Formats: sequence, C-alpha cells, structure tokens
Amino acid sequence: MRNGKQLYRNPENARIAGVCSGIAEYFGLETWLVRILVVTGFFLLAGPFIFVAYIAAWFILDKKPIGLKNAPTQPMFSKGKGWTNPNGGQVKSPKVEVKTKVWQAGEPPKQAFHDIRNRFEKAEARLRKMETYVTSREYQLNKEISRL
Repeated sequence: MRNGKQLYRNPENARIAGVCSGIAEYFGLETWLVRILVVTGFFLLAGPFIFVAYIAAWFILDKKPIGLKNAPTQPMFSKGKGWTNPNGGQVKSPKVEVKTKVWQAGEPPKQAFHDIRNRFEKAEARLRKMETYVTSREYQLNKEISRL
C-alpha cells in the first residue's frame, strides 16, 4: 500500500476488466498511457507474460467498491426550512489535481481554473440565497416563533 491507497480493478473506466484503469489510478497516471504501455509490452516485449499477468490481475484484484470515493455533499437551501447542511456543518469539496506533465492524472491548468471558478460562482449563488433568506420576513417570523 502507498499513501493509504489500495490497488483495485476499476470497472467504471474499464475497456476489458479494469486492470489498466486501476493501475493508472493507483500510480497517478493517465489511463490511456497505461493501456498503451500494456499493449506495447504485449507486442514488443513479452506477449505471453503480459497476457498471463493481465489475466492473473483480473482474477486477483478486487473490484473497486462503488462508494469508495464519496461525492461531497454541499449545503442546501430548502424553502421553508432555511439554510440546512445535511452532513452536520462540515462541507468537503473535492481536491483539484492539476497535472504538470502529460502522463500524470489530473486536469490541465486551464480546465482546473475553470472548475475552481465555477465552484466559486456556485458558492456565491448559495451565499446569495442564504442572505436573501436571512433578510426576509419569513426568517424574522420563524425566529420570533422559535423564541416562544
């Protein structure tokens, strides 16, 4: 195990069995690069060894559990209830990984910038909804009723 990671087959991003996809995810490489290396190794280096190793990995490696990477829950605004946060006040956002080399997994810097910008725009929209609710008469009425 490296850095708390475990090697799995990734059937969500699979072409045959998800072995190359799992290896790419484990080592932080692009999936296409691992696939090219496996095919090149099969044709140029040791075809039978690569074939047997791939089949063995197919049977030995477990499938990646579906809920292994949980999607973060964002705070929600529900009408009539005000501002609610389903996971107890802790908001976790996914980490943006910017790749510095072509073969590394992650997003190109330009795409990462756009993703971060979109996150800030969504956060601003949620903040505006929250401010609208807090300054509304409904909030004042709910506050007075809860004091009784």
